Amino acid sequence: MNHKPIRKAVFPVAGLGTRFLPATKAIPKEMLPVVDRPLIQYAVDEAREAGIEQMIFVTGRGKSAIEDHFDIAYELERTMTDRGRDISVLEPTRLGPGACAYVRQQEPMGLGHAIWCARDIVGDEPFAIFLPDEFMHGSPGCMAQMVAEYNRVGGNLLSVLEVPYEQVSSYGVIDPGASDGKLTEVKGLVEKPKVEDAPSNLIISGRYILQPEVMRLLELQEKGAGGEIQLTDAMARMIGQQPFHAVTFDGARYDCGSKVGYIEANLAVALQRPDMADEVRAVAKRLLAN
Repeated sequence: MNHKPIRKAVFPVAGLGTRFLPATKAIPKEMLPVVDRPLIQYAVDEAREAGIEQMIFVTGRGKSAIEDHFDIAYELERTMTDRGRDISVLEPTRLGPGACAYVRQQEPMGLGHAIWCARDIVGDEPFAIFLPDEFMHGSPGCMAQMVAEYNRVGGNLLSVLEVPYEQVSSYGVIDPGASDGKLTEVKGLVEKPKVEDAPSNLIISGRYILQPEVMRLLELQEKGAGGEIQLTDAMARMIGQQPFHAVTFDGARYDCGSKVGYIEANLAVALQRPDMADEVRAVAKRLLAN
């Protein structure tokens, strides 16, 4: 089947990061590092791996560090080069001219509103959404796995993970239809259901591929939970109108919106890195022994 390729990705990065204060007073939470790369860098790397060409950042005031991060740091590169230092570590942080766009979400009106702010840059083509707080760690990456399935079935997709049933009330879950391998038909979306009411234990996890029609729905949509324009509401209205599937991610998810999840992500990544795994394991054992 010939589906329009996924060339653009939207990164909603306008949140205030209040859970990480005072660290996030002057630095966007998306710039907090997991080991030595900022969260937003992992998300952009995942997008590039999936063949995405244009990164659209929906930002707010005080987020200019993100723009600087994906620019060329001339003085730094010049100084390192002059001293014979290898600057290849900076390669993934350079997004070429026109490969990134920044649009401001002037007031915090929810995820749906943030996505809608990018409507003119997205235009009339399908696009991906990355929530950088949800750190999806695996190879191939979560979006690459989703794009592979999208190329088969088209329509709208979201990433899901299986969790124990007692945890479902913290998340959005899908009402599943037929499944085929890691692909499951989505018949409905339920936000934070009670355990006994949950239609499944497949939780929605921060990665989406959506058709451009979602922008029209967001435009007309009333405010939902918390007085915000909710993306889930707009997606739910597309079910039945267009193909809608969930892809079960083969990999690990870390909730870097929470402090414990963020520390877990740092430890997990460090323990997988050949340059530091042995030392970090020894440190962890020593700390746990006390």
